[in-house]
Amino acid sequence: MIRIKLNQSFFYLFLVWNIFLAIIPYTITMYLNSKPAISKLKLGLWFLVWLAFLPNAPYIVTDLIHIRIGNDALLWLDVLVVLSFALSGLLLFYLSILDMQKLIAKHFKKVPIITSTLFILFLCGFGVYLGRFLRYNSWEIISNPQVLIADVFNILVAPFQHADAWLFTLGFGTFLAVGYWMFNNFYDSPST
Repeated sequence: MIRIKLNQSFFYLFLVWNIFLAIIPYTITMYLNSKPAISKLKLGLWFLVWLAFLPNAPYIVTDLIHIRIGNDALLWLDVLVVLSFALSGLLLFYLSILDMQKLIAKHFKKVPIITSTLFILFLCGFGVYLGRFLRYNSWEIISNPQVLIADVFNILVAPFQHADAWLFTLGFGTFLAVGYWMFNNFYDSPST
C-alpha cells in the first residue's frame, strides 16, 4: 500500500494474486494433515493437485525481474516489496513440502522421501520455467492440456533445441534444493 501511494502505481498488485496461488499448496497440506484418516487414493489425488500448484510458490522469486521496470528513485522500495513476497512464497513452499513429506512417509512407507523430494524440487524448477517463459498457469493442465503437453513433450525430446529450458530447470531446481537443505536443517535444529 505504501508503494502504491508513493509511486502512484498499482503495478505490483499482481504479487497479491501470486501469493494467493502460493498459499494453495500449503492450504492443501494443512487440510490433509487435519484429517485423522485419509485413503491412499484420496491422498494420491490431492498430491497431484498439490503438485500442480506447488511451482506457484517459488515462482514469485522470478518476479524480481520486474524491478528493472520500477521507479529508480524508489528502487529500494520495489526491492523490499518484491523480496518480501518472494520470501513469503519460499517459506510457504518449504513448509508445504515438509508437510507433504510427512503425509507420504505415513501413508506410503516404501517411497524414498529424499529422492522424491529432490525430483519434486527440480520438477518445480521446470514448472517455474513453464510459467515464467512459456506463460502457462497451473489450471491449464485442465483447460488447455493438449498445448501444454505438446510443449513439454517438445522440450523433453529435443533438449538441445530447448537448452534454455534445461539450464533454467537445473539452475532453479538447484536453488530450490539448496534452499530446502538450509530450511530443513534450520527447521529441524533444536532451539536454544
